[in-house]
Formats: sequence, C-alpha cells, structure tokens
Amino acid sequence: MYKKPVLVAADLEGVFVPEIWIAVAEKTGIEKLRLTTRDIPDYDRLMRGRLQILREHKLTLADIQAVIRTLDPLPGAADFLTGLRQRYPVVILSDTFQQFAGPLMLKLGLPTLFCNSLEVAADGSITDYHLRIPNGKQQAVQRFRELNFRVVATGDSYNDTTMLAEADFGILFRPSANVRQEFPQFQVAEDYATLYSLIRADATNG
Repeated sequence: MYKKPVLVAADLEGVFVPEIWIAVAEKTGIEKLRLTTRDIPDYDRLMRGRLQILREHKLTLADIQAVIRTLDPLPGAADFLTGLRQRYPVVILSDTFQQFAGPLMLKLGLPTLFCNSLEVAADGSITDYHLRIPNGKQQAVQRFRELNFRVVATGDSYNDTTMLAEADFGILFRPSANVRQEFPQFQVAEDYATLYSLIRADATNG
C-alpha cells in the first residue's frame, strides 16, 4: 500500500532556539520586549508595538543582531534537528526575519528556513516589516500537502496553531499553559525525545 512521504514543518523560536525578542529584552532591560506570540496572538499588533519600542529607545538592527550572535540553540536542539533531517525533509517555518536568522541557522546546520523580512533605513533603524505572504505557515503546510506529503507540524505558540491544524498531525512543543489549555486537540511534547517519538509514530502509522 502506498504511503505518502512525510515532511516535518517546524517553528524556530521556542522549538530550536531561544526567543530572540526576550533575549533583546534581557540585554536592554526593556520589559515590554519580552512579549511574544504566546502573550499576544495578533502578530501585527505585536510587531507594531515592538517597532515603536525600538524607535523610542533608538535601537537599530545592529543592536539586535549583536544580541543574536550571542545566542545558541536550545540544549539538544542541534543534535535533534540533525537526526530528524537524516530521516525526513524538514522545513522551518518562522515569523522571524532574514536579517535575524543567519547566525542561528549556522549553529543549527543550515536547515531550510522560510521567514519574513525587515525594512531598514540607512541609519540602521528598523522602519517596517514585511510578511512573505499572509498566514505563511499555514499556507506553506497546505502547499506541502498539495504536493502529496504527509505533513507533521510542531510549534509552541498561538501563531503556530493554524499551521498545526492544517497539518496531518500537529504537535505542540513546550507550550505555555494558556496555549495548551486553548488547543487541547494537539499532542504535546515537553522534550525532544518525546517529539521524535510522536513524529516517528505518526510517520509509521499515519
């Protein structure tokens, strides 16, 4: 019996690397930058607030990139991702930006990443952001399924839930209590071993 090939679609921050904006908040002492999609589901509202904070504090792209260069993948993430990519195609679907992701992608072994972009002025200030397409994570999973893949998706936040719902099998990875409570239809993994087991089980039995 023919079985569709499995493709894994995964979020980046909170799954493989720390939350970039939280790291910037800790470096700068600006508490409002700690807010993520775990706290504010409306991504445009969240990003507009971040850009306003950057303007108020005169923080530039270079300031944020300096923080990003100090970050490492979450413990065990690089090995987990390497092992996963040896068995399945993996695409990271993230709401981060091309101008942020480079150093972290190198530390993860340069996996395939679909993300967004920033508009940056000559003085280095971030003036706007641009989504590659609206609902990019969900749209990507839909297209993968149209290409006859069985898609297993994993993420940790509100902005991942449409992707998880669109996939053949959705897994929340270390979600906050409110996300877990609001989306009980998804399996939950609290560590990479469990996440790998859930992916393997679906790939075998799906």
